[in-house]
Amino acid sequence: MASHGAPVTIGILFSTTGVTAVLERAQRQAAMLAVKQINSEGGLLGRELLLLDSDPASSPARSKTEAERLLDAGAEALFGCYMSSTRKAVLPVVEARNSLLFYPTLYEGFEYAPCCIYSGAAPNQNAGMLADYLTETHGDSYFFVGSNYVYPYESNRIMRDLLSNRGAKVVDEVYISLNPSDEEIAKVIATLKNAGPVVVFSTLVGDGAVRFYRAYDRAGFDRHAQPIASLTFGEPEIHALGNDAATGHIKAAPYFSVVDTAANKAFIHAYQDSFGPDSPVSAEAEAAYFQVRLFAEAVRRAGTTDRMSVVKALPTFSFEAPQGTVRVDAVTHHTHLWPRVAVVGEGGKFQIVREATEPVAPDPYLVELEKRPRDDASDAVYGRS
Repeated sequence: MASHGAPVTIGILFSTTGVTAVLERAQRQAAMLAVKQINSEGGLLGRELLLLDSDPASSPARSKTEAERLLDAGAEALFGCYMSSTRKAVLPVVEARNSLLFYPTLYEGFEYAPCCIYSGAAPNQNAGMLADYLTETHGDSYFFVGSNYVYPYESNRIMRDLLSNRGAKVVDEVYISLNPSDEEIAKVIATLKNAGPVVVFSTLVGDGAVRFYRAYDRAGFDRHAQPIASLTFGEPEIHALGNDAATGHIKAAPYFSVVDTAANKAFIHAYQDSFGPDSPVSAEAEAAYFQVRLFAEAVRRAGTTDRMSVVKALPTFSFEAPQGTVRVDAVTHHTHLWPRVAVVGEGGKFQIVREATEPVAPDPYLVELEKRPRDDASDAVYGRS
């Protein structure tokens, strides 16, 4: 490609070590793929797009210092973070430097930051559809288990309300360490055995989630009658867990690797061509990919990497992401996405059982969440008959 001046430089904050590395590695690779494609198309403003790497190691403190290092090294925007605790550690740094963070992971909502673009699902783009599906297909008794940090507590609070509004009850709610001991996991499994016929809603993340699902499989629960439902446990975790142990479990997300769109087929082909034919792709990785493409298009339209110019340009266009058409909302800085629910079938592949028929506007403060699902228009959007 022709280069006319210094590169446009961005930084990524995806962990390759630590408890959430199992899925952040896929996010990192997806961002790298986007950069590679942008450069093959001529770069940005006639200049190379240069990526500065980091390993925050799943640590909020290290995420903060790595964000500072990347910005000191010339990064004009940052992309990454998985846990809400890492995002919250990075945002003050980004705001103080008048930069931008593109955050690609689902989260608990109830946040707006002028310096942040939220590319993952807000609660109305995953939890509402999941609550509908679970109560319509798996009864009214639920058991919550989560990792001990901010996202699980807030996500469980929202899901408890959603289930209660649908006539269901939560029989217990427990939290274990982000990197739990075998004894902690065994104690939860024993409690579950005594809880009766419940469906588990898990907000465990990373390696701890994989180990819990493995223990659940060893304990012999009937996963068709008592599945684990989640907003987080996707293709990379299934790859780490093993296909047989994952069958029957449920996830809600805007994207699954089996989505049947031309953009997704091209994305999967390019991703696996770059990183190997068995490399799993998740919703979080897809968002890490398309948010780099959104940034690039906004820079092209603005003619600059200036933060305010990029923020103003972002809502003015749509992008054909692998999940479907997405765009950034000018008011909330969150993204219009495609809610879906899928069940793990034989062979470890998700099977989509419910999906939106058009992109759903973000509602991070849940202003309208319970006004929409039960009317006829919403039934059409959410693919219910």
